[in-house]
Amino acid sequence: MNERNLGRRALLKGVAITGAAAAVATVLPAGTAGAASRGYGSGGGVRQVPGIGTVIDTSHATPGVSRVLSAYFLAKTGKQPEATMAQINRAQMNYLDAVTGEIWPSWQSLHDLFAKNMPKWPADGKSYATRILGDDRSAIVFFSNTPGLFAPGEIRATGVVNLQGGRIARWVDYWDGRHVGIDYVRGKREPFPADFKEGTVGETAASVMRRAVDGLAGALATGASTRQFFAEDAVFEDVAAHVFLVGPAAITRFLTSARDLLPYAGPGSAVRHTLGGALGGGYEWTSRGPAPHGVTGLELDARGLITRATAVWDGSFVDDATLAALAQKAVEH
Repeated sequence: MNERNLGRRALLKGVAITGAAAAVATVLPAGTAGAASRGYGSGGGVRQVPGIGTVIDTSHATPGVSRVLSAYFLAKTGKQPEATMAQINRAQMNYLDAVTGEIWPSWQSLHDLFAKNMPKWPADGKSYATRILGDDRSAIVFFSNTPGLFAPGEIRATGVVNLQGGRIARWVDYWDGRHVGIDYVRGKREPFPADFKEGTVGETAASVMRRAVDGLAGALATGASTRQFFAEDAVFEDVAAHVFLVGPAAITRFLTSARDLLPYAGPGSAVRHTLGGALGGGYEWTSRGPAPHGVTGLELDARGLITRATAVWDGSFVDDATLAALAQKAVEH
């Protein structure tokens, strides 16, 4: 193919892409087209952790937060404390573990933790992200720590991340303690802090996300129907309960019938902190039930409806019978 044809082909491709982008901006509601134009789903220069074949899902994340978090996990897996801490805000940092109650209240305390422990990690140990939801101010990241990094077993965690000045200023890890053993987790558990330092970063979530969170959490607290908040083919996951549901009808039936058992539903449930952008994020919640806190990640479509919701909490707070009862509530008759 000669240079003239190559040039014509590139020009036509550019016109097609521009036209498609304009069409998308035309059909999306006000405020959502802006999110799309910021590059959601582009990957944002995401770098995979060597040896891990799972592609990080950044379809509901901006390029900026995707770059920060992928660099963080790449350095963490490389057992490089200085490179890891380069993604952390020096002026302000709080790192909390919502399962053990441990807290590292400064850049230096977290640096010392990594500097001490990283050299002891297994040679093949890895910490890697699988899904990122959010924007350059706050996000939720689903990630895995292989055995030997922080516990004898594998930890499938959900990190709540607030950023300031392009660096991480607050991080809270939520995960199911049953993954590594109830006795192990209970033996490490410390008194939980009165708050999870959400006041140090404030509320920065996009208005679309705040509306979705307020609607869903409000309905769960009062017992109202949640159906209106879910898209036609939405997916709902409860990690601790091992529940996976598809479609607003099945989701609503479960959330209604299991309301008295779910820690993020009922009159004792409340939103702690909302995170994310117009397409992805979620909220931390508190409960007066046996599991005192957790997080729910949300993916939204262009209408602001939930296409995927993932609830994460520590199942070691409840007994086997409660988890079995929750699974039973998901069975359709």
